[in-house]
Amino acid sequence: MTQIDDPRLTAMGLLAEVHAGMTARMQPVFGAAGLSEIDFETLIRLGRSPQQRLRMTDLAAQTGLSTSGVTRVVDRLERDGLVRRQACATDRRASYATLTDAGRDKLQEVLPRHLADIDEILTGMLDSAELESFLTTLRKIRDVVRPCATAGAADEESPVRT
Repeated sequence: MTQIDDPRLTAMGLLAEVHAGMTARMQPVFGAAGLSEIDFETLIRLGRSPQQRLRMTDLAAQTGLSTSGVTRVVDRLERDGLVRRQACATDRRASYATLTDAGRDKLQEVLPRHLADIDEILTGMLDSAELESFLTTLRKIRDVVRPCATAGAADEESPVRT
């Protein structure tokens, strides 16, 4: 076997193809709701976080954006009324991005179609044991390549949904 035939290259190629295909499939749903992919990711991360809020630094870590990048996204979502900033009561340097009622409504608008797409192109093809194994594998890989992907997601009052 030569390096060009290495199954590791096949694994990376398949992963890239699946990601590109899924992204293309999801884009019309987000676009119809007036959201970009990063807008949706920001809203869903806030919606699945304790108290539906995250420190701006944790949101940047979770999304993989720079602090200025996440500031621009939150600025845009705030202008649209989907997110609001809250000052941190214990640290004047920190602030939270918090999902608004309009942001929750926007998620409820997008989620039925988004979940149907996910079921059609991913989870619906797997039985429950395959899905559990797939999720375990994805978490294992995610924890290595993006260890900050769940930053700020845990608190004493709410379970972590990753």
